[in-house]
Formats: sequence, C-alpha cells, structure tokens
Amino acid sequence: MEMTELGQLRPSRPSPEPIELEEVGPSVAEALRSIYVRVWEPVASGGRIEWSAGDWETELLRPGVKAWLPRVGGETVGLVELELEPTGDVGIVVFGLVPEFIGRGFGGAFLTATVQLAWNMSSERPVRRVWVQTSSGDHPNAIANYKSRGFVVFQTEPKQTHGSR
Repeated sequence: MEMTELGQLRPSRPSPEPIELEEVGPSVAEALRSIYVRVWEPVASGGRIEWSAGDWETELLRPGVKAWLPRVGGETVGLVELELEPTGDVGIVVFGLVPEFIGRGFGGAFLTATVQLAWNMSSERPVRRVWVQTSSGDHPNAIANYKSRGFVVFQTEPKQTHGSR
C-alpha cells in the first residue's frame, strides 16, 4: 500500500492519551527485539521473531534506517522502523502495537504520527512516496487502519502456501 503525497493522509482522531515517539538506535537493540516479539508473536506473524539483538543492531546501522518507540504514560506500547530509500521512497518496514494497547484507540493515532515522520525523513530531497507491506497474516485491524489513513493498494500477491511455487 502507498501514499504518493502527504495530502493523502487522513489523520485519525486523537488517541485517548498522548503518544510520545522516542527515536532509538542500535544501543537499544535488545529492547527492540523484545518488543517486536511481543507485537508479532500473538498473530503468529513477523519475519523477525527469531532475530537476535545483534541482528537488530546490524539493521539499525544500515543507512536510512531509523526506529522509534511509542510511549504512553512512559510505557512502551509498540515499535516503528522506517527506511529512507535512495529513490526518495520511505518504507514503513515495521509497525505495531503491543497486544494490551490494541483496540483501545491508539493504532490510528500511532499510524498518523508514523506517516508524518515518514514524510519528513529526508532533508536532502523531498520524499516522493511512503509505502507499507502488509498481509492477511498481520493483525486483523491493520489493513483497515492503513486504508483509513489514506493508503491505497498498489500491488497484491497471492498468499503462498506450503508446496506452491
């Protein structure tokens, strides 16, 4: 799914409590690993479940990759990773809330803030597109949240099953 201009963003209603986004780096790789597992283990999804803290550290050292931890009342409630590509595209590579904050009115506001971060990632040249890859394996509310914020589908692929090509 993608947005090709900031004007496509349809902000959500405000969250029940303020969400503060803290940019983090490789030094908190273990915390990122732990939060990622908390977010994706319940939906049996996520390609990084087996990543070590070292894998996370290596990821965050790559050019253009940045991560933030959203906090509500000082409590970490999720994770977002963005990647600024040389083309000017920004990928929302990782985005999710911990289970106890799902369904409480935080997801839309968190995604709105994430999209705003993405559109402001480049100081060298304008961001030309913000995209996200999602699937039916993500949380059931994920695709609806992306569409509600203004993302549109630009490509679909059939679900791969064991033994298929």
